[in-house]
Amino acid sequence: MASAEPKLRIAGRQWPDDYPAVMGIVNVGGRSVSDHVRLDTTAAQVRRAREMVASGAAMIDIGAESGRTDEEPRDAAEELALVSEPIAQLAADGILASVDTWKAEVARGAVAAGAALINDTSGLADPELARVAAESATGLVIMHTRAEPKKASFPRYDDPIAEVRTFLEQRIEIALAAGVEFEQILLDPGLDYAKTPAESVELLRRLPELRALGRPLLLAVSRKFFVGVISDRPPPDRLGGSLAALEHGLAAGAVVARVHDVEEVCAYLAVRSSLRGTRDVPEMPPHDRLKWLPLDG
Repeated sequence: MASAEPKLRIAGRQWPDDYPAVMGIVNVGGRSVSDHVRLDTTAAQVRRAREMVASGAAMIDIGAESGRTDEEPRDAAEELALVSEPIAQLAADGILASVDTWKAEVARGAVAAGAALINDTSGLADPELARVAAESATGLVIMHTRAEPKKASFPRYDDPIAEVRTFLEQRIEIALAAGVEFEQILLDPGLDYAKTPAESVELLRRLPELRALGRPLLLAVSRKFFVGVISDRPPPDRLGGSLAALEHGLAAGAVVARVHDVEEVCAYLAVRSSLRGTRDVPEMPPHDRLKWLPLDG
């Protein structure tokens, strides 16, 4: 699906070719908030990432530090040891990888291993992350949050969207002052981060107001808490609710989807694009494979 939305410039190239773009989540730390799949070896992690790319993912987000607030953060050296090898192998394959971290030491090592983007879930709590992105020309995700990393916090907002917009404007200025180019920046409204389910929903409803910041918007709704609260489903059973939130977010202007269920999301996007007239409907297939299940026996 082509779009006039601004593209990212990472490592000297424009990304992605088209919107919406899918970022597949590969957790390598074994302590995910919402992913029960355990990938305990680098081979398993890289295999899973390659499967996601084959299904349509345009980038793989590698993370070892869970968003859980009921545990202490990992040591930076331990976190880097977990993310660096899968990133290096994916980069060697020509697969774009991002590193999901809020620690500058981890970001610097991951970039050295081949990461093309830093997905900072702290909202530049440490401005050194911006300097790493500036020095390496990698992309930088700036996410809104009013909580410290690994700390549960639900502050009251008089106007969530106004707060998010002001915060992101300020963090963009910090990044630019550190040497990051405007085209390197991707923005994330930070759904669930220091926000109640009602506040996350209000942000989604008013997402178009963030497009005025002039940077593409990343939407991370996959298996989120607010989806579970609305649907009364535990994390592994939130695909239906996640797709509903994703559809609303894409229609409101988000262009990058960070998801667990890449195969299902890419199938949804294919049908969505055909319905919108931005993708041709395939011709009738010369076989019955897609018509019905085979007869027993």
